[in-house]
Amino acid sequence: MKRREPLPDLAHVLEDSRPHRAELGGPLEVASREKRVHSRFDKAFLVMVGSELYGDTAGIARNVSAGGILVELSYAPPLGTIVTVHFQHLRGEDQVDEIVARAEVKHHHYLNFAGSGEAASSRAVGLRFLEFVDAGERIDADRLH
Repeated sequence: MKRREPLPDLAHVLEDSRPHRAELGGPLEVASREKRVHSRFDKAFLVMVGSELYGDTAGIARNVSAGGILVELSYAPPLGTIVTVHFQHLRGEDQVDEIVARAEVKHHHYLNFAGSGEAASSRAVGLRFLEFVDAGERIDADRLH
């Protein structure tokens, strides 16, 4: 029978050699770096989102930047779908300011939450702007979801 050497004492592995918060004088600082290329405009407002295959629907735009936007919708077009986003602002009784952008669906976001004691959910799509186009085309009411 072959004799084995005794196992080394591994008790030191269980010791935590990292400094404790009390030794550091407070909470640990975590270095964070903003990785976004474009600044965000955190404001919620209505937009119209349309596509040739899925029609047009109203959505709530959030987190607008020069590169893209997050839009809460009642449906989520498939990833890669090219949509048209209509930003409209009623300036007067007959004057409407409008910016129209073509964008690609890059992300789907689904959120389940509880509010007022009942379960609820929301869905949104992350859109990457491709180009801004002329705002000459209006959306017909019969094309809306």
